[in-house]
Amino acid sequence: MKFTHVRSYTGMLGMLVFTMINLPNSGSAQSPTDAVMMEGKRICVAALFNQDKWDEYWEGTLLRSNGNIGELTRNTYSVMAAVGITDKINFLFNVPYVTTEPSGGQFKGAKGLQDLSLWAKLELFKKQLGPGTFTTHGVAGLSFPISNYLPDYAPFNLGLGCTEGQVRLMLQYLFDFGTYVRVSGAYFKRGTSTIERNYYYDTHGNYTNKVDVPNANHSLFTVGQWLFDKSLKMDVTYEIFNTIGGFDIRRQDAGFISNNMEATSFQVQLQYFIPKTNGFGVIANYGQVLEGRNVGKSTSFMGGITYQFGICKSKNEQQ
Repeated sequence: MKFTHVRSYTGMLGMLVFTMINLPNSGSAQSPTDAVMMEGKRICVAALFNQDKWDEYWEGTLLRSNGNIGELTRNTYSVMAAVGITDKINFLFNVPYVTTEPSGGQFKGAKGLQDLSLWAKLELFKKQLGPGTFTTHGVAGLSFPISNYLPDYAPFNLGLGCTEGQVRLMLQYLFDFGTYVRVSGAYFKRGTSTIERNYYYDTHGNYTNKVDVPNANHSLFTVGQWLFDKSLKMDVTYEIFNTIGGFDIRRQDAGFISNNMEATSFQVQLQYFIPKTNGFGVIANYGQVLEGRNVGKSTSFMGGITYQFGICKSKNEQQ
């Protein structure tokens, strides 16, 4: 399952990867950003590891390195699940444990639980059109911190420290021979984060410990292919993320949770449902940020194991 929640400019790509991880469903997948629905009364759980690294970042539009950081490594360990309430209504959740560690400088990284994310996913429309099937899906999500981490500790902070709601619309056309094309767009509504100081400067001085975190847009463009009787899925995704407002990192300054964050990146993903294993599957993902603003130029690798089971027999099993 993949769970897009960009939590700081340091781990932008790593969290985008998690919005796009897929869980297998008898050879198919289920995530907040794909167009597959799990059958009713089926559950899929996943144990996932993602490592995101960068040694250069954009300070505004200037790409630079920083000896006080060196290479920043962000590791994310996630437990995820997707639950089929009905064939057209699915619920999903994600609980990540995050560690951050620099290779240089005098500052230590951070570690701890980040944010609990919940989604409801609905199949809105499905119709056979020509040589394939056209579908639309809607997703509504909510995330919030589940530990007392420090949001004002860039670039080592675990997250933004605020509640975030999201809505997403997906359109996909799946050809009968297994090729699919999918586009989706999401809007993230973010709340207020509380920091441990009573003054901060963005474009002007603010005598408060409350920070309004900018809302954001997120777009995905995916081309993929199902192979071997839908046991193997391969796809490539181009992503665009940008906050609505915010300010640039000032020269030689640290990042801040209300920065203007922009990133374009690509992801390559493989997912394999292992035959004759009673529901086990594996997934792998590689990603790279291509261009950005106030984000790290990240390279990300992800791998995981998934397992699916039914509360009762599925339709396919009954047949």
